[in-house]
Amino acid sequence: MVSRTELNPEMFDAQRLLLTPEYLIQSHESVSNHAVVIEDGYFSDVGPAENLLARYPDAVHIDLPGFALMPGFIDAHHHLTQSFGKALAFGEPSEIFKRVWVPLEGNLDSELMYLSGKLAALESLRGGFTTVVDAGVRTEGNLEPIAKAVTEAGIRCVLGMICTDKGEDPSSAQNKTLKQAENHLDEWANHNLIHPSLAISIPEAASDEMIYAVSNLCREADVVFQTHVNEHLASVERSLIQRGLRPLEHLHSIKALGPQTLVAHATLVTPKEISILQESGTAVAYNPVASQWKGNATAPALYMHEQGIRLGLGTDATRSDGFRLIDAAEATQRLSYGHQTGDFSSGGGWPWLDQATASGAEAISLGKLTGEIKKGKVADFLLVDVDTPEFQPSRDLVWELTRFGNRDQIVGVFIAGDLRLWEGWPVDWDGKALMREVSQRTSEAIEKAPIQKIHPHSNKHRILFEERKRD
Repeated sequence: MVSRTELNPEMFDAQRLLLTPEYLIQSHESVSNHAVVIEDGYFSDVGPAENLLARYPDAVHIDLPGFALMPGFIDAHHHLTQSFGKALAFGEPSEIFKRVWVPLEGNLDSELMYLSGKLAALESLRGGFTTVVDAGVRTEGNLEPIAKAVTEAGIRCVLGMICTDKGEDPSSAQNKTLKQAENHLDEWANHNLIHPSLAISIPEAASDEMIYAVSNLCREADVVFQTHVNEHLASVERSLIQRGLRPLEHLHSIKALGPQTLVAHATLVTPKEISILQESGTAVAYNPVASQWKGNATAPALYMHEQGIRLGLGTDATRSDGFRLIDAAEATQRLSYGHQTGDFSSGGGWPWLDQATASGAEAISLGKLTGEIKKGKVADFLLVDVDTPEFQPSRDLVWELTRFGNRDQIVGVFIAGDLRLWEGWPVDWDGKALMREVSQRTSEAIEKAPIQKIHPHSNKHRILFEERKRD
């Protein structure tokens, strides 16, 4: 029997590894007395521990009492180049992309893009994410700095390239952008960690012809087409004024929806638009923390789930903590909808863990590769210490993970069978050195950008509060 203190990263460096955790999160349930065999980055076998121990006598066997082995979390919607400005969003009105993100990202050079992306990747790994979906960068230049950052960090990434033709001659812009899009899809088609994607930041940022062409390219390549829709009241109103249709209705009218499409947010949706999502097979990235922090609505994710709409959970670059994300996913639904109807279970616990793992992988078109502890799938997984007071006594581990799980319980983060993080820090690169470099460069990036904040720093807010009290 191995104690927590006896475990060390070197133990997991073996050509064929056989792990016997106390609990295995498999097929949306917790099972005991099961084992996994990991070879060449994949789960080569999964099943009853007794059978696998007999079948693989030469494998390096590590017994893990007090641990759960579970799929890594999948962040279905992230902005990797926003990590420098994440605290700038606090207390801001809804459409902060115009006043914070576009100015900030537009002033990042290649080195700052790389540092921002690697910092975001480190945060994601610390939060138990083994895959992140980047929605694209609002700045000139190629995506090599982001690709370099996530590859060095060792995290799996769906790398979005933003495609637009507004502000230029339509025909030449479309030809140029679509050629770049095809090159992006080809360049990353066979990478072991990076999976290409195309994106339109918001529907009004491109012509109908461009949106359809990009969505169709993704459909043909079996990759994800990303866009933000129905996120805020202002975006819905703009679409109604410009096109006479709500954003989702508009995308549907130009045949840009489908199984290849992942729409972020979809917080303000009508019954008609929910039917459109259902009938088209379009997936939704549900971003509960974004709704709590900076949105003006909550997506009806539980209703979407009941209607068979494909869902993944996204952070929207708010807080890269997988356990707090699934807790927020459940709590936000309960507060927004469950309280009004007396729905005390609000899904029964399991949908949110599912959407952060297996269903999330399917929503981002990687379901055949990752998201489950299953034979033949890539070994993206977490070792979680459940030998803690929060999990004693344990009666419903899946729901307990949703409500009691904490980032500090994640001991090991594995991607493609490789140990990437141990007890919160990278095993083969210096996370602390990255933080020091970021600290030195962040002020430069923010001060050069024409950022407009509406609400003051919390210290200033307190001073103003005290002054009002004195008056």
